[in-house]
Amino acid sequence: MTARSVAIVGAGLVGSGWALVFARAGYSVRAFDHSAEVRSGILPWARQSLGELTAAGLVDQPEAVLARISVRDRIADALDGASYVQESVYETVQAKTEISQAIDALIGHDCIVGSSSSGIPASKFTEGCSNRERFLIAHPVNPPHLVPVVELVPAPWTAPEAMERASELMREVKQVPV
Repeated sequence: MTARSVAIVGAGLVGSGWALVFARAGYSVRAFDHSAEVRSGILPWARQSLGELTAAGLVDQPEAVLARISVRDRIADALDGASYVQESVYETVQAKTEISQAIDALIGHDCIVGSSSSGIPASKFTEGCSNRERFLIAHPVNPPHLVPVVELVPAPWTAPEAMERASELMREVKQVPV
């Protein structure tokens, strides 16, 4: 991936874990969640988690990692200029469909979208998206910031290039040097 900006949409435990994954790999991360309460907890959780990772010898510059994460109050602000979006909203077809359509309307022409979904295929919630060829499942083993495994699953219409780019990105960010 050439651009170094990632959006996290849905920033509970899984989404916040993803934010750490990308920030540790040097990406600028803009996180969004519909819940103001969740948004207000992202940075404190990240700071605490980075402290634990530092104490375990897994991170050596926690403040630099934390500085790469910002929280946005509007989804459009989080998605603006992102080369990749990691969606991690509540796992129901309705919630995934609504957020996928919102993301679809706002992403740039080259942005890839991965969904943290363990049981719902992307075909169930991206069929109506105009950019559906750039949506796929990118489901982590939890917690994503500790376990370097992610499952990538295309929908029937996911473009091979989108899968290749997502695979390349995941290999890059999940192998962060200690």
